[in-house]
Amino acid sequence: MKLFPYGHATHPQWLMAAGLVLAQLRAQMSLPEYARSPRLALLYITDHYAGQAQAILDHLRQELPAVTDWVGTVGVGLAVNNAEYFDEPAMALMLCDLPPDQYRVFSGLAPLPASALADVALVHADPSTPELTELISEMAGRTQKGYLFGGLTSSRTRSVQFAVKDGQSLTDGGVLEGGLSGVAFAPGVGLLSRVTQGCQPVSLEREITEVDQQVVLKLNGVPALDVLLTDLDISLSEPQKAIAVVRTTLVGLSPAGQASAGRTGHLGGDVRVRHIVGLDPTRLGVVVAGNMQAGMRLTLCRRDVQSARADLMRVCAEIREELEPEMLSIEAINALSDDPVLTLPQTGKRIAGAVYVSCTGRGGPHFGGPSAEMQIIRHALGDVPLVGFFAAGEIAHNQLYGYTGVLTVFTTD
Repeated sequence: MKLFPYGHATHPQWLMAAGLVLAQLRAQMSLPEYARSPRLALLYITDHYAGQAQAILDHLRQELPAVTDWVGTVGVGLAVNNAEYFDEPAMALMLCDLPPDQYRVFSGLAPLPASALADVALVHADPSTPELTELISEMAGRTQKGYLFGGLTSSRTRSVQFAVKDGQSLTDGGVLEGGLSGVAFAPGVGLLSRVTQGCQPVSLEREITEVDQQVVLKLNGVPALDVLLTDLDISLSEPQKAIAVVRTTLVGLSPAGQASAGRTGHLGGDVRVRHIVGLDPTRLGVVVAGNMQAGMRLTLCRRDVQSARADLMRVCAEIREELEPEMLSIEAINALSDDPVLTLPQTGKRIAGAVYVSCTGRGGPHFGGPSAEMQIIRHALGDVPLVGFFAAGEIAHNQLYGYTGVLTVFTTD
């Protein structure tokens, strides 16, 4: 498996952007280290182009006839190696050099059969789909590892997805709206995936001991509202101050019996961050935008730039360490050099391509500057082919996350 050719561009006219992308792809495919005839394409467009999604797909398929399988979606922003496209017309395309018997494109109209030898799957989904969390969990159950990665379409216009399998559109023209779609990978495809959180805990972790649907009534046997007021040092006698503090506070939920704090002191990868959407003074409860059960663990948290940067660097370091176990850790590399890009893996495995799905509430502005989030990844992983998008919700394992980033790399010897 060679490096995955990829290209990205922005232009008011989609045809011009497509031309720039195709030029990059063809230039790379002429180089010996890049794949010459990949069959699987990952296509992401910003919502500026959503109305022309069918025309874009038709044009790219015509220009790349050897590419038989297409998946992708739309986002308000795109993520590529070292850059982010927010609030501008843009597209990104990566061609994956994988054997055709090692992956399978699927959609709601052509679901992944139970007999498919699927290890993990890349999933795109429409956030308006009914019972979406159940669908994600069911989809994860169709894979051997129970692991999904991907995200929810984010768009101010049409929420489109792409799905073409073996040259045949899985819906009219290969563009669909609603439900979910993606591509499942067999065990022979080398993948490493990590979840990075963007929030910092601001309270102790407690067990939910009483809950009524979305209302947390008691934490460790104590009324949840009393716990929240004490931890945040606010009082309902000063409603304006209390409302301002609560609005900046989120809730981290983790499964029963599992601690949420990671080894770095940040939220662990299994934590789902949810909004506080109201208070219930009558029952002394806290209303959370998420389904909860007694026994789950809850911690109060806030979005934090430094925590987000540190946790993103941590997951990149973990991937680097798995790829090059005999080499220096990322911390040691940073101590010795200002340019870790020069220390790409020389032995063992290397990255052929990567997919990054981040929350629309993250991106460069949250990390301190334009494209800052993607620059952190490039600084850690090197100049590797990477595409992705900024989502309305991130998918990892069998869960739907918020305010997170999901980084997945394809590895090759």
